[in-house]
Amino acid sequence: MIPSYQKNNDSLEIKQERAIYASPHIHEALEIIYVTEGTMELGTEADLFYLGKGDLALIFPSLIHHRKELSSDHCSCMTILAAPSFFGSYEEPLHLQRPINPVIKSTDIHSDVIYVLSALSEANTGNTPYTNKHQNSFNHVWIQVILSRCIPLMDLHPRESFRDFTLVSKVVAFVANHYRDHLTLQQVAKEVGVSRFVLSRAFSNDFHQNFNHYINSVRLEHATALLADSDEPIKNVPEACGFRSSVTFNRVFMETYHLTPRQYRQKYHVS
Repeated sequence: MIPSYQKNNDSLEIKQERAIYASPHIHEALEIIYVTEGTMELGTEADLFYLGKGDLALIFPSLIHHRKELSSDHCSCMTILAAPSFFGSYEEPLHLQRPINPVIKSTDIHSDVIYVLSALSEANTGNTPYTNKHQNSFNHVWIQVILSRCIPLMDLHPRESFRDFTLVSKVVAFVANHYRDHLTLQQVAKEVGVSRFVLSRAFSNDFHQNFNHYINSVRLEHATALLADSDEPIKNVPEACGFRSSVTFNRVFMETYHLTPRQYRQKYHVS
């Protein structure tokens, strides 16, 4: 998942993927995560939640979120990104409210939701992001079914009652556009209009990691996209993603994914 402020005007994207790690990011789409294997930690802004096999999470639009797998082996999930055109009558609560807890446990998920997820999964035959351009009316109905069965189970509160994450949003957007550059904490702090001490505290409290780790995680996500979804020569990937040396790239890649870049491409590359 590439971290940025993404805009999808009228698309339904579906992906079956391993939930290795997704750094803090934000988009206008509704994100639905359904865990099919293993366990996952999900962060929405400053809060952390845990999902096991069969659990589902609804991440409302324009909320900072991140995730990582917790299983000793691996965690797999089905991820759906539904553009605002799919919100229907739920547009107002999705934009003006947010759930105290975005997770619905497997025992509470309605059978209609399971049916819809199965149907959408069958429509996606590959491991790459999928935009269904056919049977558009059915897609809208299916998302409405998920919303109608899941939102009543959630405790929704006005967004104003939560902490202001304007600073976090600015950082995510800036890094998404400049991750290829040589970035320092001081430079990013200046760009978003705060001191480096305030920004450092934001990384500790809201990103749950330090500045360098976050920048590397953003670059690594772009690297894995190049390795899995393109034929870009591996030797070109570090520079293309903002790493100043292949040695640093290989080290942090192995620390994060426990695979070399070449092994990752062999395992996940889409032919």
